[in-house]
Amino acid sequence: MMSITVCAAQCASGSLSTSSSVSSFTLTTMQPMFVSSRIASMSESATLAVGAKAAAARAKGHDVIAFAMGEPDFDTPDNIKRVAIAALQMGMTKYAPTPGDKAAREAIARKLTNENGVATTFEQVTITAGAKHAIYMALQAIIEPGRGDEVLLPTPAWVSYKPLIELAGAKCVEIAGTLEHGFRITPAQLAAAITPKTIGIVWNSPSNPCGIAYPANEVRALCDELIKHERIAVISDEIYEKLIYPEITAGITQFSPGSLDALAHRTITVNGLSKSYAMTGWRVGYLAAPLAMAKEIIKLQGQMTNSIPSFFYPAIVEALTNSAEGVEVMRARFATRAKLMHDELATVPGFRCVAANAAFYAFPDVSAHFGKMSPAGAVISSAQNFADALLHEVHVAVVPGEDFGVCARGNIRLSFACSETNITKGIARIRDWVLSLR
Repeated sequence: MMSITVCAAQCASGSLSTSSSVSSFTLTTMQPMFVSSRIASMSESATLAVGAKAAAARAKGHDVIAFAMGEPDFDTPDNIKRVAIAALQMGMTKYAPTPGDKAAREAIARKLTNENGVATTFEQVTITAGAKHAIYMALQAIIEPGRGDEVLLPTPAWVSYKPLIELAGAKCVEIAGTLEHGFRITPAQLAAAITPKTIGIVWNSPSNPCGIAYPANEVRALCDELIKHERIAVISDEIYEKLIYPEITAGITQFSPGSLDALAHRTITVNGLSKSYAMTGWRVGYLAAPLAMAKEIIKLQGQMTNSIPSFFYPAIVEALTNSAEGVEVMRARFATRAKLMHDELATVPGFRCVAANAAFYAFPDVSAHFGKMSPAGAVISSAQNFADALLHEVHVAVVPGEDFGVCARGNIRLSFACSETNITKGIARIRDWVLSLR
């Protein structure tokens, strides 16, 4: 802190005179507040950063085509909204139990048991403020800071997994999937990454950012390796489970690690309503864990957020029990867009792609264009440069690959959670811009 003493004079003319009354006062300049190193060292979410840049460009009047945000462009089905409105009007506005009301937790338990084969009772479920909240708490519960814990992460992977692992006090060990193998890791890679310090793995299939679902037999093979290591907890993020496209990959289905008896006692299954039900703004996630672990996580939640809004709980029941038709309409539309996006990207020189068979992302490698210069003079030396120049020069927003893992530094992520018109128009802009690189 630094202080400066100055004098002030009161005079009608604005100049100091013998009749002026003179006083002194101190101006104090304050140092910024201290920020802990674990927070200061965190990077901003790359997807949210690009979304903000796209919004700023729109505010300036530019016609921006945004492939950045992982958010369905559909509205929440009307039947779900009506139930929430009715609950609100009936006065469901008070505190609810931290993990949610019994009816909603029972609906989730039935869903996991019947659809996923993950035997679950309502006591094992807690409803969270989005799936990210569930993942945060699960990691906080399994990691012991200062012990040297390591958590495995198959990559490319969602941008928040690594920061959340590190925030909890563990080292994130990336296991790189290759484009040539459809971004999927192998049991041999998994085995090679396991050390005496490995205490967990964050698993995500269908994948953000890759837009792929692992075949069930490959998931089982990876689980067979995990079964050998009793100390390893599995956090399985299945938020995109209903957005799988057998129209593109015949026979592809969801497989939950928690459905295996040999892993059920150390698997935390994470899911939510944001993606499949077009409910991103509702912030409804959930997790199911072995009972003893669930109790500990609920204890943590009670010191954080407590419950989500109480009038959401009947809507959760409605979504999980009476909304399959609406979900299927959206899934089929996404499947059509997945094929369109892949076909369009195939026309862009130098792009290498894996056909998306799940979620709503394409993740092309654009590194063939590194070392080139854009029409506006931007040197393209990374995915970040590529994405920045693309937005600045032709107003197309994509997410650069750097924060999805070391192996993804040559990639960009495009979301096809947008209209077919925007897909065609946006890829045309990208194609023309790429052709202009020198």
